[in-house]
Amino acid sequence: MSIKQFRLSSQARDQLIRLKTKTGITQWNILCRWAFCLSLRQPTPPTPIEVPADSNVELTWDVFGGEAHELYLAVLKERCARDGLEVSDDVLTRQFRLHLHRGIGYLATPQAIRSIADLIRLALEEPAAPDSMTGAS
Repeated sequence: MSIKQFRLSSQARDQLIRLKTKTGITQWNILCRWAFCLSLRQPTPPTPIEVPADSNVELTWDVFGGEAHELYLAVLKERCARDGLEVSDDVLTRQFRLHLHRGIGYLATPQAIRSIADLIRLALEEPAAPDSMTGAS
């Protein structure tokens, strides 16, 4: 697998800093897991945009996934297959970055997350209609 480590965009870093303050969750990897899973719940694939790796926040795949890193990889592979994408290292790496950053954007939507309780609410509610959270993927 080619996702050994990844660097967040500076926009994502800034969004996560605000989320850390609102939720009290201090680890980047935990918020990134929430964001990744939120994006995976969306029925449409993320828009294939270029996501810069221009921040000083870098995580390894093992830190991102923790004890469940193999499960996160399996879910990513399944999603790529469902979206009609090949399951190569390059595609997995790109789709992971796209899902992660889309999910961070969703979490950072104004008033979406005001506390950790809002994260729980998101986990329990039905998936949103395609891109209804932000109007774009």
